[in-house]
Amino acid sequence: MGAQAGVDASNAPSPDTLVLLPRDPDASARRIRGRLRELTGYAPAVLISDSFGRTWRHGQLDVAIGLAGMQPLDDWRGRTDAAGLELQATWLALADAAAAAAETARAKDSREPVVIIEGLERHLTGEDGPGAAALLRAPGEDLFS
Repeated sequence: MGAQAGVDASNAPSPDTLVLLPRDPDASARRIRGRLRELTGYAPAVLISDSFGRTWRHGQLDVAIGLAGMQPLDDWRGRTDAAGLELQATWLALADAAAAAAETARAKDSREPVVIIEGLERHLTGEDGPGAAALLRAPGEDLFS
């Protein structure tokens, strides 16, 4: 999570109401995915997102805070680029990219609870997977805490 994450007054149903994030967003994503499987026989990937400010950049974008049924990361380290150079740091945050794309596809104030994203099939998994928790750095790697 980022600074000021977890409690939100925007888009709440009334001025004296705050909206809290789920205590365990990955568990929530797994629960939603399981229920969709029960109801439809189909278990799409489920991504729960929240807006996130970025150090050294203006603006916010949505990032994944909960995830089930999709790889959260795609590690390209050790592969070679188009020029044949070995990639040292390229680790794609697939779940965050999907969250940002979904946010872009809907209006911020639309109150749309669901956005369907196509084209990510190669990143979907049959199992729920490690969730968005896999995106978080270990405390020893955190440069800002």
